[in-house]
Amino acid sequence: MADHDSVDEVDIVVLGMGVGGEEVAGRLAVAGLSVVGVEHRLVGGECPYWGCVPSKEMIRAANLLAEGGRVNGMAGTATVEPDWRPVAARVRETTDDWDDKAAVDRFTGKGGRFVRGYGRLAGPGRVDVDGVTFQARRGIVLGAGTAPSVPPIDGLAGTPYWTNREAIEATEAPESLIILGGGAIGLELAQVFLRFGTRVTIVEALDRLLAMEEPESSKLLHSELEGAGAEVRTGAKVVRVGHDAQSFTVTLDGGDVLEAERLLVATGRRANLGDLGLDTVGLDPTARTLEVDEWLRAGDRLWGVGDLTGKGAFTHVAMYQADIVVRDILGQGGPAADYRALPRVTFTDPEVGAVGLTEAQARARGLRVTTGYTDLTESTRGYIHKVGNHGFVKLVADADRGVLVGATSAGPVGGEVLGALVVAVHGEVPVDRLRSMMYAYPTFHRAIEQAVKNLG
Repeated sequence: MADHDSVDEVDIVVLGMGVGGEEVAGRLAVAGLSVVGVEHRLVGGECPYWGCVPSKEMIRAANLLAEGGRVNGMAGTATVEPDWRPVAARVRETTDDWDDKAAVDRFTGKGGRFVRGYGRLAGPGRVDVDGVTFQARRGIVLGAGTAPSVPPIDGLAGTPYWTNREAIEATEAPESLIILGGGAIGLELAQVFLRFGTRVTIVEALDRLLAMEEPESSKLLHSELEGAGAEVRTGAKVVRVGHDAQSFTVTLDGGDVLEAERLLVATGRRANLGDLGLDTVGLDPTARTLEVDEWLRAGDRLWGVGDLTGKGAFTHVAMYQADIVVRDILGQGGPAADYRALPRVTFTDPEVGAVGLTEAQARARGLRVTTGYTDLTESTRGYIHKVGNHGFVKLVADADRGVLVGATSAGPVGGEVLGALVVAVHGEVPVDRLRSMMYAYPTFHRAIEQAVKNLG
């Protein structure tokens, strides 16, 4: 390690080794560049430790409980007894008990140099990490990610509330849980704990759940969660939170007081820009996101990757961007970023997959919109599936160009059916061609065919 006043010259410094940063750093190291990766938490970021991977393990376990309960009347009789212990054990195994040694070794094994600490820009091409300065000849990649956004609710600060991280680390399912936020994270965890016997209340300030997606998706999940026993409060503003040794209390603006053993705050995430030293390179440290161009360039020899770019807080977006950054740094060319067909999946049961624009977003852009809709319960596969078959396919088309600009696939395998719709939106496949293609029978994805027929 260099002395305090020395400067280490390297090719690339990656500041923030989340999903995108780790991918960029590893690939550039393999390409022969001298790369320093800086991370003060865990290499790999949110996804492998508190996000995608462990949460989907929890969801898989919860869905098995639901499927067990669906045996009755369909295939015999079954009694299901929830047990959180194997879930907690599997999460700890998957995350190596929140130890990133394997990830660090993976990076250094590719030839990279890892530095644990808080990094900060110190002018063009320079990064300070706890008193050591690195000068990057080729450039710096920022991948500092996001953190849970906690609203300034009276009484909330200082209480032992959960974010997604504490929920993932839970060693037992609480007796009762209030969830602030009706977005993807809140709804996924709500259903998990509900299926493990927790009494769940969801509080959403906006007038519907999953408000960034189609209203039909909101209605579907609202109905499913309430039908399973959750209490859902939409259009509800929290004015005060209290906590004592036994429980939390949440006071709503109408005066209602809710009480539960645990409180999960799932009200979104925010970029970590304030401590990156952006002012030293002429950028705004108070911005909500890092402004980047189609090559993820934020400035001269400066790139951004992942959640902090504001293009979607998804692992697949970070990986997509990482490929573009690597190609740009290595001078390999290829396509720049294109977010027209950005896919996202809410891993509830039913799953809600969506790509591109919603109907409202398309209309707001001034497009002449036509939509096509079909309910899965009216399809042959929906009839065969019977219990747990709720869902739909909705298509959003630009009538003037005759192509899809958005779509939603909700249902038992909504995220998988979405794949065909992503191809259609990304490839701008003419609607007439979608009408004339063959769809395998009897499948859930055959619902796309009927939705196409219903366009307009």
